[in-house]
Amino acid sequence: MTVAALPSDADITAAAQRIAAGALVAFPTETVYGLGARADDAAAVARIFEAKGRPSDHPLIVHVADAAGAAAFAADLPPVARRLIDAFWPGPLTVIVPRRPDIAAAAAGGQASIGLRCPSHRVAHALLREAAALGVPGIAAPSANRFGRISPTRAEHVRGEFDDPGLLVLEGGACDIGIESAIVDCSRGRPVLLRPGGLSRDAIEAAAGEPLGAPDAAAPRASGTLAAHYAPRARLRLLPRAQLDEALAETLADTRLQEAGELLAVYSRGAGVSASLQAVSAAHLLQARMPDDPAAAAHELFAVLRAFDARGATQIWVEEPPQDSAWEGVRDRLRRAAVAHSPSESR
Repeated sequence: MTVAALPSDADITAAAQRIAAGALVAFPTETVYGLGARADDAAAVARIFEAKGRPSDHPLIVHVADAAGAAAFAADLPPVARRLIDAFWPGPLTVIVPRRPDIAAAAAGGQASIGLRCPSHRVAHALLREAAALGVPGIAAPSANRFGRISPTRAEHVRGEFDDPGLLVLEGGACDIGIESAIVDCSRGRPVLLRPGGLSRDAIEAAAGEPLGAPDAAAPRASGTLAAHYAPRARLRLLPRAQLDEALAETLADTRLQEAGELLAVYSRGAGVSASLQAVSAAHLLQARMPDDPAAAAHELFAVLRAFDARGATQIWVEEPPQDSAWEGVRDRLRRAAVAHSPSESR
């Protein structure tokens, strides 16, 4: 396998200069690739919303070079936010805190709070430090994909999303974690987990020193928390193992699948379809095995879904992950992807 070359110092400088001038740059983080613009420039932030087709009231996460960089955006850092920052920055955790009223209103979707993160990927870290040296306090960066679709975990995923040859995409290889950061609201007293990620709930609670609350109607809006999100082009169904096995046996034995030209993709932790059924349906079935380890499953999840789409799958059936907290981030992404194809869901 060919390993992509990381950007040179000159590449990073050129990217930082683009950011400083108000242009967009796509860059890798340890979670997913982001589409970035300087967070203190409303016109630059508007270019993110336009490129993604994202509603302007759906807030962006602002990435900063270090913990000290949070002071440019935060009116206050509550003690629990400080504990989480000390424990997990740089890393895959976003804290929502009260926003300074004089900065980043557009990036915050007009809210009085703001989500802040310090990524650990060395390319992202270098870009943030170089941009800071040019007077950019932080980079607003949602995932570098069309709104509501599968997040990108490789540079080629980003290039395939946008019909813009002028978009600079910094190479960083495959993202280590593969799903977005956990988001913890620290703006209203008790910390609340708004979006699970690569960090487990147990680890976050241990660092916070208190249990995490559940989202409620008063929670601030946050990235990736809409009911429908992370959707492939193919219709995704999330099924318990027993129901998946039963549905596969019925569907693959039915010649209407072949007659309709359907291509079914299956992503499960089990052994998969029996040899006899696979032989009958070889031209109409794709299979990939989900890892038993939740971190490995998160790492490959979006790439697997993209690969199914690329091969022309019309349906993707996924085995429901285990219910323990280590799988919470993977379950969250799959459930939102499945809702995106619900007939009653509008986004």
